[in-house]
Amino acid sequence: MTTHPVRFYQVGSFAAGNRLLDDDQRSVQADPNRSNSLDSGHRACQGCGEALGARYALDAAMRATHGQLVAVNATGCLEVFSTPYPETSWRIPWLHSLFGNAPAVATGVAAAMKVKGRRDVRVVAQAGDGGTVDIGLGCLSGMFERNDDVLFICYDNEAYMNTGVQRSGATPPAARTATTEAVGPEPGNVFGQGKDLPRIAMAHDIAYVATATVADLHDLEQKVERAMELRGARYIHILVPCPLGWGSDPSATIRVARLAKETGLFPVFEAENGVVTSASPIRRRTPVEAYLSIQRRYAHLFGEHPHTEVIARLQAIADKNIETYGLLDDEAKQATPEGIDE
Repeated sequence: MTTHPVRFYQVGSFAAGNRLLDDDQRSVQADPNRSNSLDSGHRACQGCGEALGARYALDAAMRATHGQLVAVNATGCLEVFSTPYPETSWRIPWLHSLFGNAPAVATGVAAAMKVKGRRDVRVVAQAGDGGTVDIGLGCLSGMFERNDDVLFICYDNEAYMNTGVQRSGATPPAARTATTEAVGPEPGNVFGQGKDLPRIAMAHDIAYVATATVADLHDLEQKVERAMELRGARYIHILVPCPLGWGSDPSATIRVARLAKETGLFPVFEAENGVVTSASPIRRRTPVEAYLSIQRRYAHLFGEHPHTEVIARLQAIADKNIETYGLLDDEAKQATPEGIDE
């Protein structure tokens, strides 16, 4: 997918100024007639990145399908805060599955629509990282292998937040959780464990795989719309910061997500049929300390006796991502800050 980022030089940001754009360039969220798939009244925490990600993604999917959409939702934060019985914040056809079988349930819905001859009705399945990377991995791999006509979206907040912030297969190295405490010679989550789900999805050679963050609304919406243009199994992995579990300020959710990308710790790219086709370049390359230091889950790396060797290992991961996905354009290379080796 070829895109052209909108630059607002008068504010120095990608983020603001929809009123300055032509109608066809504005985000779905700028449209007063948007579907509001996830409406007000839910019980998400202040600054919840998952609530933002779900609203952005499903509103974009609703526009792409002209409102002909069914969503299947695994158990997790998104389900719990949006549907406390007997209430719901969903304004679309929405089904709650178990923790690990959302891909299988979505497959059944897609099959039912096919039997009914309703090719116009599309299916989205969604889950957090626990229901995607761990508990639901078998069902998800089966969905990919069968090439079922479902878009699966993972809202990745990097731990089991709903049940007390336990480690998941998406928890990054050195992060503190309730089950990876900041104690011992290597505090926090260990290095070398976990799963890179976007690359696992790519290994299945499915039609479309992409990553995104809630910090770049246009990019996220364009990727959802691209996914809905295709048939077969598709996967989008969205980074959604969790102020509760990450120990970040609720007002800093977008900033945290942006820094994850700008440091290279979370590469933003898209792939078709197992091959990376484009990557979102870093605007201003930033040392990983800028990202880590504003989250309490990494507080043990700083202070009176900082773990500089651990920070260096995290910087090495970011550097590898930058090299692997080609995340630096010429402008960003020239603006490389001190403290980062070229």
